[in-house]
Amino acid sequence: MFSKEELERYSRHFVLQGFGQEAQEKLKQSSVLVIGAGGLGAPLLQYLTAAGIGKIGIADFDSISLSNLQRQVLFTTDSIGKLKSEESVEVLKKLNPNVEFKVYSKMLTSENTLAIIEQYDVIVDGTDNFPTRYLINDASVISKKPLVYGSVHGFEGQCSVFNHNNGPNYRDMHPTPPNPDSVPNCTEGGVLGALPGIIGSIMAVEAIKILAGMEPELSGQLYLFDSLHYYNQKIKLGAANPTNKVTELIDYDAFCSNSFEKTSMPKSVKAVELKQWLKDTENEVSLVDVREVYERSIGHIGGIHIPLITILEKSSEVPLNGKVVFYCSGGVRSMHAIQQLENHPNHTNFYNLENGLHEWS
Repeated sequence: MFSKEELERYSRHFVLQGFGQEAQEKLKQSSVLVIGAGGLGAPLLQYLTAAGIGKIGIADFDSISLSNLQRQVLFTTDSIGKLKSEESVEVLKKLNPNVEFKVYSKMLTSENTLAIIEQYDVIVDGTDNFPTRYLINDASVISKKPLVYGSVHGFEGQCSVFNHNNGPNYRDMHPTPPNPDSVPNCTEGGVLGALPGIIGSIMAVEAIKILAGMEPELSGQLYLFDSLHYYNQKIKLGAANPTNKVTELIDYDAFCSNSFEKTSMPKSVKAVELKQWLKDTENEVSLVDVREVYERSIGHIGGIHIPLITILEKSSEVPLNGKVVFYCSGGVRSMHAIQQLENHPNHTNFYNLENGLHEWS
């Protein structure tokens, strides 16, 4: 049942075709855990609160800094130095006093995460590091909870829904973690301030749809958004791989470190050197572009096109002779492509274009 205040507050949901009072009642009886109250967490928490979710858990042990305010619009200058989780609740209670909030101002670990996640219907991951992403994913799989995932970097963002109705999980997209130092975070690589608002809002939509009993569009698909060129694309992840389902939590810092240490760094080539190779007729040089379709359409330097996510299933297309140079925008995805192809017969002749097309241009 809804109070008179709630009838007015959620009136736009009540008249929304395909949603209505039944879906709103499901939201009122549901719960969601948002992990990370930063760039992605800010819009997520605002829209989930406004939507009338019955209970919202907020897990974040970080404090607010001045540099956060460029994108974490839930906070103000007066918030600096306060805990993100606690400050979030103070703001969100004013937005919708009907919502129950639970704060977890401590680091999630293999010891405490399962007990927290099991209390919620849907888990939302707005974190920015690989150990925590694998931890949240594995705990969600073990607890059989759907997981809404998102990330942002520079001008680009992505999101997906994992572990929904036996769909693929994060490990199906990334069976092994990359070197943490090879993927810059917001501090090192920057992020367009408004971008987390876009990706966070999409994540909120998917979470609301799941809680309202609707089918999430991004289950089993990875949505990519480029705010610089306004290109977007959905990539099908394929069926869940049973070997990527875990039964227990591990030491994720060690997992992310050891996984990378087992994979050697590929040889690299600078753009100037590659240009000379291509001019030299004595060299047999092939190029492999591992970017997405929309990026390829913007421009490329030739060669065959095999998006990173399909590199293993299309490994037979990679040349068996001569030098093979893999490239992407910045050199990170192409490095991962080479690492995944370590069993390829021509692997010793694989090179990564250092700093990718940024240096080439």
